Amino acid sequence: MPASVLLRRSAPPAGGPRPAPPRRRTRVLALPEARWALAALVLFVLALPVYLLGGPAWLWGPLFAATYVTGGWEPGWEGLKALKGRTLDVDLLMVVAELGAAAIGQVLDGALLIVIFATSGALEAVATARTADSVRGLLDLAPTTATRLLADGTEESVDTGRLTAGDTILVRPGQRVGADGRVLDGASDVDQATITGEPLPVSKRPGDEVFAGTVNGTGALRVRVERDPADSVIARIVKMVEEASETKAPTQLFIEKVEQRYSIGMVIATLAVFGVPLAFGDTLEPALLRAMTFMIVASPCAVVLSTMPPLLSAIATAGRHGVLAKSAVVMERLGQIDTVALDKTGTLTEGTPRVTDITPLPGGGLDENALLRLAASAEHSGEHPLARAIVRAARERGLPLADASGFASAPGTGVTATVGGHRIRVGSPAHLTSAGGDGLDGVVRSLEDEGRTAVLVLRDDVPVGVLGVADRLRTDAKATVAALTELTGRPPALLTGDNERAARLLAAEVGITDVRAGLLPQDKVAAVREWEAEGRRVLVVGDGVNDAPALAAAHTGIAMGRAGSDLARETADAVVVRDELATVPAVMALSRTARRLVVQNLTIAGVFITALVAWDLIGTLPLPLGVAGHEGSTVVVGLNGLRLLREHAWTGSSAKGIG
Repeated sequence: MPASVLLRRSAPPAGGPRPAPPRRRTRVLALPEARWALAALVLFVLALPVYLLGGPAWLWGPLFAATYVTGGWEPGWEGLKALKGRTLDVDLLMVVAELGAAAIGQVLDGALLIVIFATSGALEAVATARTADSVRGLLDLAPTTATRLLADGTEESVDTGRLTAGDTILVRPGQRVGADGRVLDGASDVDQATITGEPLPVSKRPGDEVFAGTVNGTGALRVRVERDPADSVIARIVKMVEEASETKAPTQLFIEKVEQRYSIGMVIATLAVFGVPLAFGDTLEPALLRAMTFMIVASPCAVVLSTMPPLLSAIATAGRHGVLAKSAVVMERLGQIDTVALDKTGTLTEGTPRVTDITPLPGGGLDENALLRLAASAEHSGEHPLARAIVRAARERGLPLADASGFASAPGTGVTATVGGHRIRVGSPAHLTSAGGDGLDGVVRSLEDEGRTAVLVLRDDVPVGVLGVADRLRTDAKATVAALTELTGRPPALLTGDNERAARLLAAEVGITDVRAGLLPQDKVAAVREWEAEGRRVLVVGDGVNDAPALAAAHTGIAMGRAGSDLARETADAVVVRDELATVPAVMALSRTARRLVVQNLTIAGVFITALVAWDLIGTLPLPLGVAGHEGSTVVVGLNGLRLLREHAWTGSSAKGIG
């Protein structure tokens, strides 16, 4: 996707809220594969009861014929094109075998397999379309216009695509930054969670770097552009997601691995079964009947059902418990993981700042509730996430807020308001006071050493207390890390854009030793590729736009669904809908169980096919008995795979994951 597409978006109103981006989701029935699969399924469902109840052939016959056409023409056509390119795939042989079955009266077998194949193709098309939708949706993060400052001090509105390195742009409060660059003048708090995943806005002052698509706070910034729009971090994220999605090869299922050999062998064997008896004087009809029987019993219906029911049952069971795997291939791959990389903010943590510590200072005359009430009253009109956290904490304790007047906010410093006749200031200790006292420095240092953000409260310029604010660790984080360590044989790694100290403190709390902090999206991708170059199969779990490239590049990606970005959810192979982190090891254990059932089913199917084929070649296998054996093996492997629909399948996997 060309970077110039970034330019074709309407700009948000200055200082106002950004309008919600348009939905970019392709409708399922807009895909021809989905329409053909639905038509085949409907026709099959209409024909099935008529056929089973002994209805007239003139009624069920056309319905089954239409099922063959709607569901089978596309794989048949693709098979013919592959044949033209000197490649023989099993899809074409499936169509031929089912047409042969229909020719000798076994129309139900053929129609069922046609429906299965058509549905599988439709699911693959939907997954591909949704990935493309999510990449296009990312472009809405970037503004289309920017305010460029000219040498004479005048302003002009220009398309962001026309900006070049060295230009100076003005970013007003509430606007998105138009290009990657460095602050020349001004101070503000910038929300750059889309790029780095940091839970709180970052104070920006002259000399600090800013990124295109991030949201400016309450201050105005003059920014010198340092990268062309095509090279911005947002544009590189788009490019990396596209490249990783295109180059990531899915794990091949067993049938695909042996497809060429099986297909060629089946064609040769069928021709031999038909031609050899004729060469020795057999008549046409018995030879044709034997060949058709061989084609039916050798057709891999049971092999196909060996793989799909266990994986689809695992998908359904995981879905009931809040994990949506996007395909059977994804469910299979989850059981192959040997390395897990976790994001910090919004994944191991809740992603919402909360007040964790309330420390009144000696001489202030306040207890915890009075200190929190005073700070919340002053912050009540603030929009900063820290302000919302303080107000939320006061409301959770049921504390009534006092009226405040004269509210003022200084970016990067804090707020000032008059509460109860006193001048109250709440904000950064580094900017509100230059001299500690009465234990203030020790309290601030202790909070920061524990990874908290310290918030100082002053009354009439006298420090009266300190609040600690942090992104709270998920309650199941520690157990999840232990379970992932047990499943993969090594502790998970932590990949985060947050600062080193906060990352290592949190990692130590949950038992993670491999910590990589201060990472941009491309750094996370580099870490994933480094592990995969060592032969590892990496699972990345994240929630933000900044995690999307790593989710796409990894062997498998899981997104946190409740607070995660649209791009992360669409790029990932699976989504944890309710943000229950403990479901990650549970679904991995479920996948491993499904893969064991696949192996069992393939063994059962192989035994049946081998026995029936040998009978047909060595003796005379009656067609009804051949069909019964073929269908019997199909039923056996199907029922075996459906075992994972039971509730015990999930509870057992949860016990393996968390136990």
